[in-house]
Amino acid sequence: MFADEKALEERLATPSPGLTEDMARLEGDLLVLGAGGKMGPSLCRLARRALDAAGRADVAVHAVSRWSDPAAAGRLQAAGVRTVAADLMDPDTDLAALPDAGNVVFMVGAKFGSAGAPSHAWAVNAGLPERVARRWADARVAAFSTGNVYPLVSVGTGGSAESDPVGPVGEYAMSCLGRERLFAHAALTHGTKVALLRLNYAVDLRYGVLADVAQRVHAGAPVDVTTGHVNVVWQGYANEVALRALLHARDGEPFTLNITGPETAAVRRLAHRFGAEFGTEPVFEGTEAPTALLSDAAACHALFGYPDVPLRTLVGWQADWLHRGLPLSGKPTKFQVRDGRF
Repeated sequence: MFADEKALEERLATPSPGLTEDMARLEGDLLVLGAGGKMGPSLCRLARRALDAAGRADVAVHAVSRWSDPAAAGRLQAAGVRTVAADLMDPDTDLAALPDAGNVVFMVGAKFGSAGAPSHAWAVNAGLPERVARRWADARVAAFSTGNVYPLVSVGTGGSAESDPVGPVGEYAMSCLGRERLFAHAALTHGTKVALLRLNYAVDLRYGVLADVAQRVHAGAPVDVTTGHVNVVWQGYANEVALRALLHARDGEPFTLNITGPETAAVRRLAHRFGAEFGTEPVFEGTEAPTALLSDAAACHALFGYPDVPLRTLVGWQADWLHRGLPLSGKPTKFQVRDGRF
């Protein structure tokens, strides 16, 4: 359990021995593009701490974002991260003026509102990656993608593996596949070393599928179980994998990896667990569909180990967080959406 946000951030920024060992091998500085989002600040702090633990004070961590919240930038600076204010989608922003780096984590993305403004989603998710790939052509790039590039699959399959055919549903998912294709093109034509990270869904207690379900149970609101099964993973693990994947980035054909937990979690069962924690009976609507957006992350677990926080622990943490009224991001995942319209 966590006393407050500070304690949560402390846990998210605590590197594992494996991450520290890998960060010791990093060549060149680390540049995080889109560092001001839900996962970016904790990834930057985690990287800085791992580098310090590895004795690599010579490696700088640069965090690039618009930084509409100056306090967030200040907290990172206090943690030893160098913040850079830049709007990456502004045509007047000169990428050449941003720091050089041997390692780039790409976290920029547009999801919500993509159904109403598909051209914007494509500009962010596919147009910007082409510019980034040209600017940092000699770097190792770990680019966040999404499990949405896969089609909905039968719940009994265990999820889509990296070698399975993609089948994006909706403009958001298609534009994310565009992101992958543009980075793959750079790997093929420029020799850029690329790792593509297909994530679904990260959890850090202030947001995520568990927060979405828990809030409805806590409020006595009905939980829609039409999308009846999900994958979730502790955000700290997802960030560790993203950083460690830099050493596996390759040219030619990018290194592609699913990042999620090992369980196919039933939404109805999650709701009942939260109900037990809150002392209330959950209310449901809808009927479980035979398909869901699910990923098989066996390759990730074989390479980097299982997530260090299991699902049952995450459920307990989430219930305690919500029960004590600790802060939430107010950014639902919309995991229930099945037609790709976000």
